Amino acid sequence: MADAGRLPCGKRLPIVLRLNCRPVDATMIKQQLARFNRLELLGGPTPFEKLERLSTWAGRDIYVKRDDITPLAMGGNKLRKLEYLAADALAQGCDTLITAGAIQSNHVRQTAALAARLGLGCVALLENPIATDDSNYLGNGNRLLLDLFDTKVELVENLDNADDQLQALASRLRLSGKKPYLVPIGGSNALGALGYVQAGFELAEQIKQSGLSFAAVVLASGSAGTHSGLALALAEELPELPVIGVTVSRPEETQAPKVQRLAEQTVELLGESLPAAFKVQLWDEYFGPRYGEPNAGTLAAIRLVASHEGLLLDPVYTGKAMAGLLDGIGRQRFEDGPIVFLHTGGAPALFAYQGVFSAA
Repeated sequence: MADAGRLPCGKRLPIVLRLNCRPVDATMIKQQLARFNRLELLGGPTPFEKLERLSTWAGRDIYVKRDDITPLAMGGNKLRKLEYLAADALAQGCDTLITAGAIQSNHVRQTAALAARLGLGCVALLENPIATDDSNYLGNGNRLLLDLFDTKVELVENLDNADDQLQALASRLRLSGKKPYLVPIGGSNALGALGYVQAGFELAEQIKQSGLSFAAVVLASGSAGTHSGLALALAEELPELPVIGVTVSRPEETQAPKVQRLAEQTVELLGESLPAAFKVQLWDEYFGPRYGEPNAGTLAAIRLVASHEGLLLDPVYTGKAMAGLLDGIGRQRFEDGPIVFLHTGGAPALFAYQGVFSAA
């Protein structure tokens, strides 16, 4: 793992997994996608734009896919997954969404907001992954918003067995007369990942319309739904375009099988097979010291992008992913051409990390 106090400088090749693949008709994947219930919450494609001043600073053209500005509850990528998950919950007649995450979880924030919008209850299991007693982390940012959305919160020591913990919560709620719907951590199961298959087709169309030949798409890779869904669609539409996940919580050895497995589950749900070009590419030098705790490279990337573009990254996901992108440019890890950064949101968490920025 890289020194958490600086951007790494040693070159390392990303891990690549490529298994059980055969040619797939992209039109068929789109047709299969249309079979699933979906709440149309975004209202249209999110913007795709060039970061002019950051590009000049980096000496490389950098474009951003603005999934940070989806319409609900200060934006973010989780809304795309919830389009499918919440549609399923409504179809089943459920009255409560239950989920889990860190105290500053962006996923829990958007799940709770959507529950409020749909008139559903929301119960969330929250952990403190960095074991802090900082009042901003415990009560500001995303955590403050949960109270505004009237979320019922249960604090737990950890989420090491999150699936079992959520099932136990669901059982308790059923005994009290509720009909809960279990939304997995990050919204990342096969159904949720369909949101980023959809997003991948959307991004591919924007890239094609630009007329440019891009070197790579870079994104934060955490619960794996965003990464696996996006990589599936782009492997079909733009098979020569690398999709590089910068890990935010674990090393490549454990993250790669997670992304691969979810991709396989997603195409199985669609009744298809993995595209021949699909592969998992990860950089894991940037997530230290641990999930939810930014390092100096993360903070530097957040400050740089904010001061050059007025664009807010977050300390948990996009700050680490952007640190990886910028370091990759400096170390010449990319082929020639502009780079796409998928901005997955998370800015509300900035208010929970005021002490970290003050100390930096």
